[in-house]
Amino acid sequence: MTGGPATYLLILAVGLIAGTISGIVGFGSSIMLMPVLVLAFGPREAVPIMAIAAILANVSRVAVWWRDVDWRIVGIYALTGIPAAALGAHSLLVLPPHLVEVVLSVFFLAMIPGRRWLAARSLRLERWHFAAVGAVIGFLTGIVVSTGPINAPFFLAYGLVKGSFLGTEAMSSLAVYATKSLVFRSYGALPATAIVQGLIIGVALTVGSVIAKRLVRKLDAERFRLVMDALLLASGLTMLWAAVAGSL
Repeated sequence: MTGGPATYLLILAVGLIAGTISGIVGFGSSIMLMPVLVLAFGPREAVPIMAIAAILANVSRVAVWWRDVDWRIVGIYALTGIPAAALGAHSLLVLPPHLVEVVLSVFFLAMIPGRRWLAARSLRLERWHFAAVGAVIGFLTGIVVSTGPINAPFFLAYGLVKGSFLGTEAMSSLAVYATKSLVFRSYGALPATAIVQGLIIGVALTVGSVIAKRLVRKLDAERFRLVMDALLLASGLTMLWAAVAGSL
């Protein structure tokens, strides 16, 4: 793939669908977009582009569900998540591009059994647990672009649902994505072109989030979980193929 008009139209179309889906369940945009971005721009360029787009996506979800955000959870999560995300982003910048692709693909594939394992045990968290959750997931987000499918079960286990879950998770993620973007910028890994590309893609994600608000109450949760697992599988295999093909 190349960065021509047809590529951007494809990315925007995927972005609109991804924004709608992630607006319903709180995650999924990066999973759907990253394989397309990696094939179009390469793994090293795709990560900062997605970081900017994810900021807009989370801002839109926070705006939609502003009144339902649990600000105490956000504060505890961000307290450890922000420095951990900075450390993870720095680690990403020193890794070889092909290794990044492999890590991303393995991570996506591991999310499928990992999410089911967490859900099967019906974890119930207390507020203070989010200090540890923020540290671990913040670091992982700095490296692997998105941890939404793993992030979500912790917020759900605390008892957040629908609007409160979507708004709180989005605001917490916004803190680590913004930190990650600042680290990229400070190391010169976030050029103006990546910012513009991320903002363009972010607009598509934002439109999707607005559309999703009307669909939240009608969601068949179990059916969507199966769709999400299929997306994780397809994304992981696509990126693994890209890594193998690029090394040949």
